Amino acid sequence: MFCPQCGSTQSEDLKFCKVCGVNLYAVMQVVAAREPDEKFDWSKTWVQEMFLSADEKKRRKAEIEKQRGITPEIKRYNEIKAGIIVSSVGIAIAIFLFVFMGGLIASSQVSHDAAEILSRLWITGVIPLFVGLALITNGVVVSKKLVEAARRASQMGQEGLEGDANPPSLRPADTNEFLSTPFSVTEQTTKHLGRSAEK
Repeated sequence: MFCPQCGSTQSEDLKFCKVCGVNLYAVMQVVAAREPDEKFDWSKTWVQEMFLSADEKKRRKAEIEKQRGITPEIKRYNEIKAGIIVSSVGIAIAIFLFVFMGGLIASSQVSHDAAEILSRLWITGVIPLFVGLALITNGVVVSKKLVEAARRASQMGQEGLEGDANPPSLRPADTNEFLSTPFSVTEQTTKHLGRSAEK
């Protein structure tokens, strides 16, 4: 048996851990006390997450973000911050590769063909630079609109809550709007029944 406190291996006969002194007898009782008719609940495992619909996943993600206090403004700020960081990393990679490859070429131990390739390798730093610029643009332009839409939705929700104190009432009933029918349904059917009996 392993001690749950310190992780050391202990004999099954011991009531207390030799290393940390935790009560192993109580641990064995808890493990053995599992009810036999207790069923395993798959909804509390990661397997259930696999079978959720896209809408349900989106709803749960929004609920978790709401509980954590992640607002659209915070998402926008984090997106702009991530864009700046990724752009800076791209610039740093480009500068490092330019200087490092220039040093390799200057050492004159590289063939002419390899020097041509190495001299242009710094361009790989442009990829994270453009990714970062795209994140910044998205945060400044697109996410700003999402923040405004979320703000409008929350304001409409607050106005709806305030308006619930005086809900709109129905207008008074107008009995004149019902049209009177010239005959009933049964009146016409009985006339037809009388004619068929005469034949």
